Amino acid sequence: MKETDAIIERISAINSTHQHLELAVDESLKSIKVGQFLMVRVGDRWDPFLRSVWYPVDIMRDGKLVIERPLTETYDVGQTVSAIGPAGDHFKFRKGIRHVLLIAYDCPPTPLIMVMPWLIRNNIAVTLVLIGSAVNYEIHHLPPEVEVIEGDDDLNWPNQVVTVGESDQVFVCAAPDDERYRFSRILTKFRERRNQLPKNYLFGVFQGFACGLGMCDVCAVRSLEGLKLACMKGPAFDLATLHLEVTPAPVAPDEGGDDAA
Repeated sequence: MKETDAIIERISAINSTHQHLELAVDESLKSIKVGQFLMVRVGDRWDPFLRSVWYPVDIMRDGKLVIERPLTETYDVGQTVSAIGPAGDHFKFRKGIRHVLLIAYDCPPTPLIMVMPWLIRNNIAVTLVLIGSAVNYEIHHLPPEVEVIEGDDDLNWPNQVVTVGESDQVFVCAAPDDERYRFSRILTKFRERRNQLPKNYLFGVFQGFACGLGMCDVCAVRSLEGLKLACMKGPAFDLATLHLEVTPAPVAPDEGGDDAA
């Protein structure tokens, strides 16, 4: 992993909320694997801890990376950005899988898109479930072979028992403002739907990184084996092996209770 310059060579809107940037990159980044990401600084200010996480969604034949970013961000063709990568570790799949379930919970499925063509090429069925605000993500640019299902805020979706039962592995991304809480809800739901969770079955794909270099510990997660840095050992972790801090529901203020006159 090293810092290099990358050039934005083409920009195209792919739906009403997101755009794709075609990024000409150094040779060291052309071998980026599914699940790995870039830590990018836009502009001239140097600061290793104020970089954005850029997940590639495709690698073109000429080695350019296709990056998905919100349309609310402005870029120019020919613009140079500073990229550190490849960061993180690639997704790991079990042998003999036939169906992979992808879940986006309150966030765009961007970290999960690059894996779709690879799975399809290997004759592995792919289902994408959009939960919460993720249902607002427009999907017409995704591979047509991907089955897309919309869920609700209670983590329910049509034919859930069948979908969960048929999946050989599951990868979940969630809004990074409280990933651990959302991952804990997903873990609880899957434990309700299956008698037991196999090892390396249900993965949470973390997105909350600061430096991407293992220097700041912001992305540290507590596992059964101790602390792990998501930017180095992740971004995907088996959720059944993590200690997920659950955010308690707010408590209404006491207005007198049993002691009130």
